[in-house]
Amino acid sequence: MKNARPTLLMAEISIMAALAVILDLMTFLRFWPQGGSVSLAMVPILIMAFRRGVKAGMLTGLIFGTVNMMYNSFIVHWLQALLDYPIAFAVIGLAGIFAINHNESQSRRIIMITAGVILGVALRLLSHFTAGVVWFGEFAPEGTPVALYAFTYNLSYLFPSLLICLAIVLLLGNASKKIIQPSLST
Repeated sequence: MKNARPTLLMAEISIMAALAVILDLMTFLRFWPQGGSVSLAMVPILIMAFRRGVKAGMLTGLIFGTVNMMYNSFIVHWLQALLDYPIAFAVIGLAGIFAINHNESQSRRIIMITAGVILGVALRLLSHFTAGVVWFGEFAPEGTPVALYAFTYNLSYLFPSLLICLAIVLLLGNASKKIIQPSLST
Protein backbone atom coordinates (compact mmCIF):
# COMPACT_ATOMS: atom_id res chain seq x y z
CA MET A 1 0.00 0.00 0.00
CA LYS A 2 2.66 2.40 -1.15
CA ASN A 3 4.99 2.37 1.90
CA ALA A 4 2.70 4.24 4.31
CA ARG A 5 3.03 3.71 8.03
CA PRO A 6 0.24 1.34 9.13
CA THR A 7 -1.37 3.78 11.58
CA LEU A 8 -1.35 6.61 9.04
CA LEU A 9 -2.78 4.32 6.38
CA MET A 10 -5.57 3.08 8.66
CA ALA A 11 -6.42 6.67 9.58
CA GLU A 12 -6.53 7.75 5.92
CA ILE A 13 -8.73 4.80 4.95
CA SER A 14 -11.11 5.48 7.85
CA ILE A 15 -11.32 9.21 7.14
CA MET A 16 -11.92 8.69 3.43
CA ALA A 17 -14.59 6.03 4.04
CA ALA A 18 -16.31 8.41 6.48
CA LEU A 19 -16.04 11.23 3.95
CA ALA A 20 -17.65 8.97 1.33
CA VAL A 21 -20.57 8.36 3.72
CA ILE A 22 -20.99 12.10 4.29
CA LEU A 23 -20.82 12.85 0.57
CA ASP A 24 -23.37 10.12 -0.12
CA LEU A 25 -25.77 11.77 2.31
CA MET A 26 -25.48 14.98 0.26
CA THR A 27 -26.81 13.34 -2.89
CA PHE A 28 -27.62 15.40 -5.99
CA LEU A 29 -30.27 13.07 -7.39
CA ARG A 30 -31.95 10.12 -5.69
CA PHE A 31 -35.13 9.21 -7.51
CA TRP A 32 -34.39 5.73 -8.86
CA PRO A 33 -36.98 3.33 -7.41
CA GLN A 34 -34.71 0.32 -6.82
CA GLY A 35 -31.74 2.33 -5.61
CA GLY A 36 -28.99 4.37 -7.19
CA SER A 37 -28.11 8.02 -6.95
CA VAL A 38 -25.79 10.69 -8.29
CA SER A 39 -23.36 11.68 -5.56
CA LEU A 40 -19.70 12.37 -4.85
CA ALA A 41 -19.28 9.26 -2.69
CA MET A 42 -16.83 7.68 -5.14
CA VAL A 43 -14.37 10.61 -4.94
CA PRO A 44 -12.71 9.61 -1.62
CA ILE A 45 -12.49 5.97 -2.77
CA LEU A 46 -10.84 7.04 -6.02
CA ILE A 47 -8.44 9.36 -4.22
CA MET A 48 -7.37 6.53 -1.90
CA ALA A 49 -6.89 4.22 -4.87
CA PHE A 50 -4.60 6.70 -6.63
CA ARG A 51 -2.92 7.87 -3.43
CA ARG A 52 -2.23 4.56 -1.69
CA GLY A 53 -2.87 1.88 -4.28
CA VAL A 54 -5.37 -0.82 -5.11
CA LYS A 55 -5.54 -2.48 -1.68
CA ALA A 56 -6.19 0.77 0.18
CA GLY A 57 -8.71 1.90 -2.45
CA MET A 58 -10.57 -1.40 -2.34
CA LEU A 59 -10.60 -1.43 1.47
CA THR A 60 -11.97 2.13 1.53
CA GLY A 61 -14.69 1.12 -0.94
CA LEU A 62 -15.48 -2.06 0.99
CA ILE A 63 -15.90 -0.13 4.24
CA PHE A 64 -18.06 2.52 2.57
CA GLY A 65 -20.17 -0.11 0.77
CA THR A 66 -20.77 -2.00 4.00
CA VAL A 67 -21.78 1.14 5.89
CA ASN A 68 -23.94 2.26 2.95
CA MET A 69 -25.70 -1.11 3.04
CA MET A 70 -26.61 -0.48 6.67
CA TYR A 71 -28.33 2.88 6.18
CA ASN A 72 -29.30 3.16 2.53
CA SER A 73 -30.12 -0.26 1.17
CA PHE A 74 -32.61 -1.95 -1.12
CA ILE A 75 -32.03 -5.65 -0.47
CA VAL A 76 -33.91 -8.62 -1.90
CA HIS A 77 -31.26 -11.35 -1.45
CA TRP A 78 -28.01 -11.64 0.50
CA LEU A 79 -25.88 -12.12 -2.65
CA GLN A 80 -27.56 -9.13 -4.31
CA ALA A 81 -26.73 -7.10 -1.19
CA LEU A 82 -23.06 -8.04 -1.49
CA LEU A 83 -22.98 -7.22 -5.22
CA ASP A 84 -24.80 -3.90 -4.86
CA TYR A 85 -22.95 -2.60 -1.81
CA PRO A 86 -19.56 -3.91 -0.56
CA ILE A 87 -18.42 -5.45 -3.85
CA ALA A 88 -19.70 -2.61 -6.07
CA PHE A 89 -17.79 -0.01 -4.08
CA ALA A 90 -14.70 -2.14 -3.41
CA VAL A 91 -14.04 -2.62 -7.13
CA ILE A 92 -13.80 1.15 -7.56
CA GLY A 93 -10.49 0.81 -5.72
CA LEU A 94 -9.07 -1.00 -8.75
CA ALA A 95 -8.67 2.48 -10.25
CA GLY A 96 -5.37 2.39 -8.34
CA ILE A 97 -3.98 0.19 -11.12
CA PHE A 98 -3.43 3.50 -12.88
CA ALA A 99 -1.36 4.97 -10.04
CA ILE A 100 0.50 8.14 -10.90
CA ASN A 101 4.23 8.56 -10.59
CA HIS A 102 5.66 11.78 -9.13
CA ASN A 103 7.47 12.46 -12.40
CA GLU A 104 4.45 12.17 -14.71
CA SER A 105 3.64 15.00 -17.09
CA GLN A 106 0.31 16.74 -16.66
CA SER A 107 -1.15 15.16 -19.81
CA ARG A 108 -0.05 11.70 -18.63
CA ARG A 109 -1.59 12.37 -15.20
CA ILE A 110 -4.91 13.30 -16.83
CA ILE A 111 -4.86 10.14 -18.95
CA MET A 112 -4.03 7.90 -15.97
CA ILE A 113 -6.69 9.48 -13.72
CA THR A 114 -9.30 9.28 -16.46
CA ALA A 115 -8.48 5.63 -17.21
CA GLY A 116 -8.60 4.74 -13.51
CA VAL A 117 -11.92 6.48 -12.87
CA ILE A 118 -13.49 4.87 -15.96
CA LEU A 119 -12.22 1.43 -14.90
CA GLY A 120 -13.52 1.81 -11.34
CA VAL A 121 -16.95 3.01 -12.42
CA ALA A 122 -17.18 0.38 -15.19
CA LEU A 123 -16.50 -2.37 -12.66
CA ARG A 124 -19.08 -0.88 -10.31
CA LEU A 125 -21.54 -0.86 -13.23
CA LEU A 126 -20.76 -4.53 -13.89
CA SER A 127 -21.49 -5.41 -10.26
CA HIS A 128 -24.81 -3.53 -10.23
CA PHE A 129 -25.68 -4.88 -13.69
CA THR A 130 -25.16 -8.47 -12.52
CA ALA A 131 -27.40 -7.93 -9.50
CA GLY A 132 -29.97 -6.18 -11.72
CA VAL A 133 -30.15 -9.01 -14.25
CA VAL A 134 -30.50 -11.70 -11.61
CA TRP A 135 -32.76 -10.02 -9.05
CA PHE A 136 -34.48 -7.02 -10.61
CA GLY A 137 -35.66 -8.37 -13.97
CA GLU A 138 -39.28 -8.19 -12.83
CA PHE A 139 -39.06 -4.38 -12.95
CA ALA A 140 -38.20 -4.34 -16.67
CA PRO A 141 -41.01 -2.90 -18.79
CA GLU A 142 -42.89 -5.51 -20.76
CA GLY A 143 -41.03 -6.42 -23.94
CA THR A 144 -37.72 -4.98 -22.71
CA PRO A 145 -34.87 -7.49 -22.34
CA VAL A 146 -33.79 -7.77 -18.72
CA ALA A 147 -30.11 -7.18 -19.59
CA LEU A 148 -30.95 -3.99 -21.49
CA TYR A 149 -33.12 -2.76 -18.63
CA ALA A 150 -30.44 -3.50 -16.00
CA PHE A 151 -27.74 -1.83 -18.09
CA THR A 152 -29.67 1.35 -18.88
CA TYR A 153 -31.08 1.63 -15.36
CA ASN A 154 -27.64 1.50 -13.75
CA LEU A 155 -25.97 3.58 -16.45
CA SER A 156 -28.59 6.32 -15.96
CA TYR A 157 -27.09 7.26 -12.58
CA LEU A 158 -23.53 5.96 -12.93
CA PHE A 159 -22.70 7.93 -16.08
CA PRO A 160 -23.52 11.33 -14.50
CA SER A 161 -21.66 10.22 -11.35
CA LEU A 162 -18.67 9.24 -13.50
CA LEU A 163 -18.56 12.64 -15.18
CA ILE A 164 -18.87 14.59 -11.93
CA CYS A 165 -16.38 12.45 -9.98
CA LEU A 166 -13.89 12.48 -12.86
CA ALA A 167 -14.04 16.27 -13.06
CA ILE A 168 -13.52 16.62 -9.31
CA VAL A 169 -10.66 14.10 -9.09
CA LEU A 170 -8.95 15.78 -12.06
CA LEU A 171 -9.38 19.22 -10.48
CA LEU A 172 -8.08 18.00 -7.12
CA GLY A 173 -5.20 16.13 -8.74
CA ASN A 174 -4.15 19.18 -10.73
CA ALA A 175 -4.66 21.60 -7.84
CA SER A 176 -2.25 19.74 -5.59
CA LYS A 177 -0.16 16.70 -6.41
CA LYS A 178 -0.16 15.80 -2.69
CA ILE A 179 -3.86 14.91 -2.81
CA ILE A 180 -3.34 12.14 -5.34
CA GLN A 181 0.31 11.41 -4.50
CA PRO A 182 1.48 11.26 -0.92
CA SER A 183 4.77 12.92 -0.08
CA LEU A 184 7.74 10.59 -0.17
CA SER A 185 8.19 10.87 3.62
CA THR A 186 4.80 9.29 4.51
